[in-house]
Amino acid sequence: MWFPEWALRSPGSPPAEPRQAIDDGGRVVAVSPAAFAAGVRLGMRRGEAEAVCPNVETIERDLGAEMVVFEGVASAVETLIPRVEVTEPGLLFVPISGAVAYYGGEAPLVERVVKEIDDATGGGFRIGLASGPFAAKHAAALATGEPPVLIVEDDADFLASLDIGALGAEELVATFRWLGIVTLGELARLPRGAITSRFGAIGLAAHRLASGPDREVVARTIPVDLTIEERFDPPLDDMEQVGFIARAMASRLIEGLAAVGAAPYRVTVEAEAADGSIRSRTWSSADPLDDGAIADRMRWQLRAWVEGPGVGVRGGLAALRIEPADLSGGGRQLSLGEDAKRDMATQRALAATQAIVGIDGLLKAQPQGGRDPADRVSWHRWGEDAPAPQRDPSAPWIGGIPSPSPVLVPPEPQRFTIEWDTGMPGRARPDEPVASFGWLPGDHRRPRMCRSAPRRQRRSASHLVRW
Repeated sequence: MWFPEWALRSPGSPPAEPRQAIDDGGRVVAVSPAAFAAGVRLGMRRGEAEAVCPNVETIERDLGAEMVVFEGVASAVETLIPRVEVTEPGLLFVPISGAVAYYGGEAPLVERVVKEIDDATGGGFRIGLASGPFAAKHAAALATGEPPVLIVEDDADFLASLDIGALGAEELVATFRWLGIVTLGELARLPRGAITSRFGAIGLAAHRLASGPDREVVARTIPVDLTIEERFDPPLDDMEQVGFIARAMASRLIEGLAAVGAAPYRVTVEAEAADGSIRSRTWSSADPLDDGAIADRMRWQLRAWVEGPGVGVRGGLAALRIEPADLSGGGRQLSLGEDAKRDMATQRALAATQAIVGIDGLLKAQPQGGRDPADRVSWHRWGEDAPAPQRDPSAPWIGGIPSPSPVLVPPEPQRFTIEWDTGMPGRARPDEPVASFGWLPGDHRRPRMCRSAPRRQRRSASHLVRW
């Protein structure tokens, strides 16, 4: 189930038309009908969209705020079908094999779901049914009718006509287009071994998706109980403190999975309130989740439970659990210079440091525009996404210290005389005599120290190595 305009429903979004929502990378992720009619499309960069539609209102996406509202949708679906998996606010997947048998077929099931979600949201969603989540997602995108529903009978036949851009990997897609492969069907007809030898693991995953079946999980023995749990006495009611603990738990979970060579594609977040009530939600991803992604999803979900509809977390948070699922032991191909073990040890050391000095005690720097060194650096908490720079690093700043650093700025301005050649400034020299080095071209002797360079040596700027 997909809500194409969900990012435009976030609290505080302007009611004006046309509207668009952008992600952290500046790409359009949601478009209103008026903006779509003006030519704005999903995936465009913000500048391209505003060039097509200059009067479009732009909203920066806030996934936490969106999840607060989307929790009501997920709960409504869960009353009909258990095991709801949220990929992001506005997109969820539900395994329906058991529900189809219970409700007597796909059509009766869809009818019940549509009625339930219409009452909860007022519409605006699309539904796709397929054997795998990749095909189901694109079926929802192409669904038409009222309500828009598309049921796929054969995943391979359905995917064969889709544009190669459905894979999403820009560099890989550009290479396929250069090779003349423009549809998923053309990719699926190529030998899998040839694609794997040329493109590696990412090519293998793309060929599997284009062929119909979703990712294959390698059959191997993986420990069952890898759940991470923390209990709190007294119960916690500070969301900032809970978010800090969630990052530490996510780091421990990934560390434990790495020890057995596994990575999770799904995690279940479970919160136990002080009154004994338990709330649970499953999150899934097309790519293996790392500790940062898991921590973000835990934070969004807890905020949705606390601020969203329902009973909330009454009396504070007494326990928090993360359970990994859909584990893959296939691993990934490291680059030649990548040291995954050292990177993981670094992340553990930083997490331990942050636990000692506090959430605000470990900061990360990023460049931004400004006049002096202090202005040219912005700081944010380690483990959190870097905010957009307040000032453009590449913009010229009047009065800024010139490059390259370090430079010496005199405490008092000094007078200079500019000498001109054919209407263009060619030389600059201070009015006060200063020590300098100078010699003529072709003179390989050591430079002479002088109070003021002879005039014959100042015939052009190129005659002086340093002035």
